[in-house]
Amino acid sequence: MKNKAYIYTLLSFLFLLNTVFAKEPITTKDKLIGSRVLVYTKNGTGYIHDNIASAVLCIQQLGEKHHFKVDVSDDPTIFNQANLKKYQVLIFTSTNNDVFDNDDQRVAFRRYIEAGGGFVGVHSVTGTERNWTWFKMMIGETFLWHAAYQKFSIKNMEPTHPSMKGVPALWTKEDECYFGKELYPGIKVLMAHDLSTLHENKKEEITKNAGSYANYYPAVWYQNFEGGHIWITALGHAKENYNEPTFTNHLLQGIRFIANEYHGLNYNQAKAISKDDPLKK
Repeated sequence: MKNKAYIYTLLSFLFLLNTVFAKEPITTKDKLIGSRVLVYTKNGTGYIHDNIASAVLCIQQLGEKHHFKVDVSDDPTIFNQANLKKYQVLIFTSTNNDVFDNDDQRVAFRRYIEAGGGFVGVHSVTGTERNWTWFKMMIGETFLWHAAYQKFSIKNMEPTHPSMKGVPALWTKEDECYFGKELYPGIKVLMAHDLSTLHENKKEEITKNAGSYANYYPAVWYQNFEGGHIWITALGHAKENYNEPTFTNHLLQGIRFIANEYHGLNYNQAKAISKDDPLKK
């Protein structure tokens, strides 16, 4: 009888334990916490956005609030393997035209991506390194034209994607509607410009630059490219954006998504010897 009572007590305890732990939510560690990111701001010859200082401050504040380290630089000499090993994510915010001084720096950047590095690009990043084919494929396109700064709508195409957390289903804001060329087929579109909400006065030019697209054109996307993890938003023209809760959340979720895709750098997977080597097979 004592043995039976003991068994019944043990089974009851195990049942209770199972019930308690079954109610505990299963959580995944946020790898953004404790990570280190590099915000790179160099611009080449040409137009330079006045939003860069605001974007830098925004990301620094996000780092303080969400417990990740933020380094900031406009010095291309930082692009070497020893230095890049420190970072889980590289963030290019409103960079434009040529941002590297030489091809050794370009190769170091490429090999970081091939090794499994993370990359977040903001706004005019699509106009960066316009003469480097591999970089344009990594970004997903290269800049073609944008409509005038105005209020229009952007549709959330993938609301369940991790980087779309807290992003409106239909986001109406003032911004520049960017168009690109040389679109790379590996990108996965997260948000799209609703072209029907743009001013009618440029309808012919909008139709021409939209190409094969109809009413919607890629605005935010991601891809796994050559071993690396890439997230791009074409939004964020105005410096005021970087104080707006909806936009700062949008930026945070993109950075967080890429940080959580990071699984360490493996330079055995980095095959590039020159910046223009063919894509890995």
